Amino acid sequence: MTHELRRSLGVFDAVVIGLGSMVGAGVFVALAPAGEAAGTGPLLLLALGLAAVVAYCNATASARLAARYPASGGTYVYGRERLGPFWGYLAGWAFVVGKTASCAAMALTVGAYLWPEQAHAVAVAAVVALTAVNYGGVRKSAWLTRAIVAIVLAVLAAVAVASLASPSADPGRLLSGGPGGGAGGVLQAAGLLFFAFAGYARIATLGEEVRDPARTIPRAIPLALGITLAVYVAVACAVVSVLGAGGLGRAAAPLAEAVRAAGAEGLVPVVTAGAAVAALGSLLALILGVSRTTLAMARDGHLPRTLAAVHPRFRIPHHAELAVGSVVAVVAATADLRGAIGFSSFGVLVYYAIANASAWTLGSRGRVLTGVGLAGCLVLAFALPLSSVVAGTAVLAAGAAAYAVRARVSRGRS
Repeated sequence: MTHELRRSLGVFDAVVIGLGSMVGAGVFVALAPAGEAAGTGPLLLLALGLAAVVAYCNATASARLAARYPASGGTYVYGRERLGPFWGYLAGWAFVVGKTASCAAMALTVGAYLWPEQAHAVAVAAVVALTAVNYGGVRKSAWLTRAIVAIVLAVLAAVAVASLASPSADPGRLLSGGPGGGAGGVLQAAGLLFFAFAGYARIATLGEEVRDPARTIPRAIPLALGITLAVYVAVACAVVSVLGAGGLGRAAAPLAEAVRAAGAEGLVPVVTAGAAVAALGSLLALILGVSRTTLAMARDGHLPRTLAAVHPRFRIPHHAELAVGSVVAVVAATADLRGAIGFSSFGVLVYYAIANASAWTLGSRGRVLTGVGLAGCLVLAFALPLSSVVAGTAVLAAGAAAYAVRARVSRGRS
């Protein structure tokens, strides 16, 4: 049995996989609760900028680390190599748990748009279908993600043009509003919006399947992040100019509400379909990334070693793919959408805090950005809704306890 994955992804494919992870999650899911937390247009845009700054700092740290350690697992590998086995394990645990919640959120978004009355059933069906696609190999996943990203960007462009060109659009809504959520509201909104930017991690976790990773990964991560930020700013400005931050926060389907308020009723079905496709793209890339971190942890014995098996023909971690798909299907059948977003954000921010701490050990170059990224991750994590912080802390503590028990058992056997 081979234990090596096939290197088949170039810069373009890596950027597309990152876009597929970020664009759908941010615009169609996180924008509304972030608008509710911020309360006003200016504060929402400030939160978007803050999330982007933290994400850029994290992207820089991730790119440096991924070039040094081009193996599957992302920060699980970086933390293990730079900080020690426990920190690598904690990063992997935070990623797997947090991104499992993200997978469930994306699957539920598909169900909510396509068939609201049977959202959970549609979510489970989506997880099963995309797990099967990933099982066929990473190249098939990359090609499908290309098509999804093209469709989503076209839909978002239509929303932005229709909203900004509408007589209902008022640029003053971007600069005015009530007291909003204050500093706490901005930080909470930024924490929720960070959920939308976290897709660039998918590029790092695929390090073992990227051609020339030392060159490809540092180029692909900033490109994917920059394109995503430009899209978010354009769409957020367009939607707020029509709905206002308050209307955005109250909307169940904010982009559909924006085109309806703009008088473009004909675009509502297009936006609905685009939201479903975007969520599918995010779900596809999320399952891909979680399974690779699961593979890396299984190789080191932190998860059952059978999950480290690589398919002899497709060269993908097929046991990990099936295990992740099964767990996500169960969560999608029972989860709450907005609760999953907050829980996922907490886990992902802890994951990137460890990434920045790992990058700090590489040397003095880039330490300013690394320090900003580390501090930003911790501040945004604990600015999230209290329920998300409590649940996330409890799950991380349970993971740490499991690690301690395993370490004690291993010492006893020795």
